[in-house]
Amino acid sequence: MMLLAVFERAALMLMTLFLLTRTQLFQSIVKKTHRRPVETAMISALFILFAVFSTYTGLNVDGSLVNVRIIAVLSGGIIFGPWIGIPAGIIAGIHRYLIDVDGPTSVACLITSIFAGLLATWIHCKCAKKNYAQLGILAGMCCEILTMVLIVALSHNKALAYNIVTHISFPMILGTLSIGLIIKLVQDLDEEQDLIAAQQAKLALEIANKTLPYFRINNRNALQKVCSIIRFYTGADAVAITNTQDVRAYVGRGEEHFLDAHHKISQMTRQAVESGEQIISNNLNVHNFHSLLIIPLWENGEVSGTLKIFYCQPDHIRMSLREMAIGLSQIISTQMEVSRIEQLKQMAAKAEFSALQSKINPHFLFNALNAISTLIRIRPDEARQLIANLADFLRYNLERDVELIDIQEEIQQVRDYVAIEQARFGSKLEVVFDIDDVHPRIPCLLIQPLVENAILHGIQPSRVAGKVVISVKKCEDDVVITITDTGVGIDQEIIDKLYQSKIDSHHIGLNNVHQRLLLLYSEGLHISRLEQGTSMQFFIKEQD
Repeated sequence: MMLLAVFERAALMLMTLFLLTRTQLFQSIVKKTHRRPVETAMISALFILFAVFSTYTGLNVDGSLVNVRIIAVLSGGIIFGPWIGIPAGIIAGIHRYLIDVDGPTSVACLITSIFAGLLATWIHCKCAKKNYAQLGILAGMCCEILTMVLIVALSHNKALAYNIVTHISFPMILGTLSIGLIIKLVQDLDEEQDLIAAQQAKLALEIANKTLPYFRINNRNALQKVCSIIRFYTGADAVAITNTQDVRAYVGRGEEHFLDAHHKISQMTRQAVESGEQIISNNLNVHNFHSLLIIPLWENGEVSGTLKIFYCQPDHIRMSLREMAIGLSQIISTQMEVSRIEQLKQMAAKAEFSALQSKINPHFLFNALNAISTLIRIRPDEARQLIANLADFLRYNLERDVELIDIQEEIQQVRDYVAIEQARFGSKLEVVFDIDDVHPRIPCLLIQPLVENAILHGIQPSRVAGKVVISVKKCEDDVVITITDTGVGIDQEIIDKLYQSKIDSHHIGLNNVHQRLLLLYSEGLHISRLEQGTSMQFFIKEQD
């Protein structure tokens, strides 16, 4: 009965914490690394309340109280740190002593309560989070054993002390298993959010990988394929893509009404276009659809259309789907913008130069997305950071409205690319930047494909770790750009085919850079086979 009483009171604390973790305020406080004083005070007051309340609700056994005070102190201190554990231990201990000053266990409970607060603080500061639950249980057992020892050692009535210990030691010690459950509950709140975010990012990237080839075509049939892919991955009953006036593609329930027909966007869609904000309806009643999510798509800072996801079931648009769709819409917007830029370049007068450059952007994007998609499965936190790096890279690249940029800006693009690849290869890849303060203007994505070639065709096939050196040096009137790697080395046959314009598609980046250099400077790449690795070099005039 005493053991059941301990678990009953621990379950009450666990239930209260569970309800609190469902509130947005508590979730935001728990997930913060640095809390404001008022937030820390709120958490401290909560666990002090738990500890004091457990004393009042304790089961009286021969003048002692079977309670979960130690469980509350240790749980709060281990999870949230010294400003929760120590005050809870001190206040709960003093309170326990004052309500029964002459009791046979009051002094022992005072000492162990304070000790529990200090022990919890030590675990929080010195131990890994993944071990908190196990260490919390061990700490709880140690504190309860210490309590039993002190009850016997400090008592003047040894017979009574032994009788108390005999009755309460087993339920009190075994009851500390609840500490692990409480710690896991709070920890899982943060881990659950991370897991959901990683799964959403992975899903959005998988959809992006599948849809990228169709966005490059960007006609109605291609967009139908895009809608089919999105519908498959989201489990939607229908998916549509619109521009600001018309439905461009529609797949799913009722699709037969959209075949070879012209359809204006609905009033709700027009509202999303004009406001630039999401529209969610979980009580829709149109054509047997009861849930609808409309997400604006952006190009050049303006809404260019919408992505619409329909479900027949009501209340189907939940937060997880909404967040995934936001990320997906951002990637789709980027893909559409890339596609539009390619189309505009193909219509430009400098067709040959533009066509060569346009092949680089989707090529890099595809490889980068694959790299991040792999990382999501093993290091989701790092994957999210790399997604941000990729977004910065794409935003920077797509905002270029001129053919030539400062070489230092190009180097920054290379750094973003290298960050992704270093996360992918780990200790196998070392990259060194040796950059002079020079500022010639060069075409976008002129250096990055060479770095990519050095990593993917030089370092990756090697069985040992490798190094890539990116050098930009001033030499009289020229600026010399050199990319050197210590990889497996390039075949002479590839070099010969490059100079003869017969290189295969596996080295499209290398060929594009060479051809663009020839178009702009009448001199292409200088490639050398080294004793270990490859050197690629080209020259430009500093005033260029």
